[in-house]
Amino acid sequence: MQAYLKLIRPKQWVKNFFVFGPLFFGGELFNGCSLVEGLLTFLAYSCVASSIYCFNDIHDVADDRRHPEKCHRPIASGAISVTTAYGLMAVLFLLSLTFVGVLSLIPEAGDGRVWRVGAVIVFYWLMNLAYCARLKQYAVVDVCIVAFGFVLRLFAGGFATDVVLSKWIVLMTFLITLFMGFAKRRDDVLRMNATGEAPRKNTSRYNLTFINQAITITASVTLVCYIMYTVSPEVQNHYHNSNLYLTSVFVLIGLLRYIQVTVVDEKSGNPTKLILTDHFVQLDVLAWVLTFVFMIYGK
Repeated sequence: MQAYLKLIRPKQWVKNFFVFGPLFFGGELFNGCSLVEGLLTFLAYSCVASSIYCFNDIHDVADDRRHPEKCHRPIASGAISVTTAYGLMAVLFLLSLTFVGVLSLIPEAGDGRVWRVGAVIVFYWLMNLAYCARLKQYAVVDVCIVAFGFVLRLFAGGFATDVVLSKWIVLMTFLITLFMGFAKRRDDVLRMNATGEAPRKNTSRYNLTFINQAITITASVTLVCYIMYTVSPEVQNHYHNSNLYLTSVFVLIGLLRYIQVTVVDEKSGNPTKLILTDHFVQLDVLAWVLTFVFMIYGK
């Protein structure tokens, strides 16, 4: 059982909380029906993501066996066979579609929402199959696809709950995940410089100068985009609050902390682990969430 859990990576499901983004920013966070719709979408996305993890480990099994850490993955170590992994991959994908189908049982959801959520899920699955098989070999393209995957999570959550996404939320989601993607690639470059062997086939197309500049650019644009979001008339009118710009302080602090961990501590190789273990980041995110909730729900 431990090997199967390691293969489907349930700790990575934290990424799928992005599907609740439309609820949070749309002011529907405490709507019971919308929460159920969001939860079903979260479960659907978690299953389809785990299906992709299975395919990724199947496709990379030869490279993983030569890697000092990845050689312990279930397929690379022989704990789970390739045939079994393919079977689990198929079951998880079908389970994901099942959760999408359950959405149709909610009267408010309607068939239109269900089909749109299903289309996003299937497109995400196909895109990531292509990513694992080929596209991740191309520098820059790889991190853009990962970032776009988070945007698709937003769309899935928005379609499921019938919340219209703001263009600002879509842009910020893409930018912040692009920033984290480049930070993760920096860890690969450091490992390549230390060992002389590229952890990924495209790592040789990156170097520290490029990565550092990419991190700086994406962090700066993310902050500017967030500030523009908080001061835009449409957002202030929607929330009936002109003080949202104050939450930019937490965004700035969070970005600086992430850069510190990336450049000073050189521990940006696993963004999920960083978020789950770094208390500074956790407190900053909690402070931002509580402040934002107070401003948009406290009236």
